[in-house]
Amino acid sequence: MNRYELTYIIDTALEETARKELIEKFSSLITANGGEVEKVDETWGKRRLAYAINDKVEGYYVLVTMKAPAELPREIERNMGINENILRCLIIKLEEKKHSVKPRPVRAAAPVAAAEAEAPAAEIAE
Repeated sequence: MNRYELTYIIDTALEETARKELIEKFSSLITANGGEVEKVDETWGKRRLAYAINDKVEGYYVLVTMKAPAELPREIERNMGINENILRCLIIKLEEKKHSVKPRPVRAAAPVAAAEAEAPAAEIAE
């Protein structure tokens, strides 16, 4: 299963109880299709949009972090596209950071270079 971030904007004309039900509906959609909701973050809350969407200038932002099979994001986008209370949605696949970069090897001072460095000093002394 892959990890995803789902961000969606709900119409602010929707009342609080209906908004909570909508958030719960999409969380249950994720779990019903074999996904696992890790976190639902509503701290962004009501914000002014950068541009008007369907003549609306404000939206309620919700961020969901989840683990889901690869087919689930398409199903979520389809359901959100049908729902008229969702202004926009975005699903991003989270990549796990892999540490494949090896540290540089520490180079030991070459004995040849040390011998060459001493040779000019000996010539100057003569």
